[in-house]
Amino acid sequence: MLAATLGPPDDAPMRFHRRLPGYEPTPLRGLPALAEELGVGQVLLKDESSRLGLPSFKALGASWALYRTLEAHLGRSLEPWANLGELAERLAPALPLRVVAATDGNHGRAVAAMARQLGLACRIFVPRGTAAARIAAIEGEGASCEVVEGDYDAAVARSAAEAAEDRSGRTLVVSDTSWPGYEDVPRWVSEGYSTMLAEVDEALAARGEGPVDLVVVPMGVGALAAGVVRHYRRPGLADPPAILGVEPVGADCVGQSLRAKERRTLRDYRPSIMAGLNCETPSLVAWPLVAGGLSGAVAVTDEEAAAAMVALAAQGVVAGETGAAALAGLRVVLDGPGAAER
Repeated sequence: MLAATLGPPDDAPMRFHRRLPGYEPTPLRGLPALAEELGVGQVLLKDESSRLGLPSFKALGASWALYRTLEAHLGRSLEPWANLGELAERLAPALPLRVVAATDGNHGRAVAAMARQLGLACRIFVPRGTAAARIAAIEGEGASCEVVEGDYDAAVARSAAEAAEDRSGRTLVVSDTSWPGYEDVPRWVSEGYSTMLAEVDEALAARGEGPVDLVVVPMGVGALAAGVVRHYRRPGLADPPAILGVEPVGADCVGQSLRAKERRTLRDYRPSIMAGLNCETPSLVAWPLVAGGLSGAVAVTDEEAAAAMVALAAQGVVAGETGAAALAGLRVVLDGPGAAER
């Protein structure tokens, strides 16, 4: 099942991203002090604090998925175009169009930013308790933002209903999670992350370094983890690494599903400070990939995530709670100094 899900590798997302304004590979940083602390040869961090003008890798998945969604809506290719201005011109005859999405992190802001650059109206739904700064950032991209009285799953349902209620068919949902009948777009989101992983391969090759032994990835609904599995479990790859998924304690929907050997919605959901990982149900599209491709999953506490933020800051890396979760998970698994007792 996993091999069939993976399919052949495709560099189309990277060819797309290279034409966007501000594209450049993000740094692959070595963290020697943390490597020494953990007793390993090397720790590398893919620094996504600045990506296509936004503070998150989510710009990769959102932009590629919106582009593919527009092509699917129009029933034709938008090629050829050399820059975003030309792409907007090719799209103009089809306007007006509106984009909607749900978010508990940076996905919604990334969707809003791409929609703004293409001249599309945009509305983003966020769960109750979303920080005012996150809402302001979304609105700063020209989108309207509505707080849903509920959790992330409720915001997802509201975005789907918004499109269903538009009889004109001009409202498009760009979600990073999936449900029955809505599977292509979340798959495109995950595909968009392949650019980041291809950059890692290129950086390692440029340094003359061999493949990595372990990849640690934060998980919400599993879209990024699915992209990591797709990349590192692709057919023909020599020396594939182990892949560890990291979730918050209380929002470990992938881990609990793995233990149950079936995709499940959490019954004991408790949100964490890792806002982008606060999810209750694995993505329908991501689940077969993460279930078949992860080497393991670990849940970390808010305290462990906060300690990881401090450790990264000491190395000159500014990371939020969600991004720092990967280091927190690595510490737990390796039981290095600073790891919680388990």
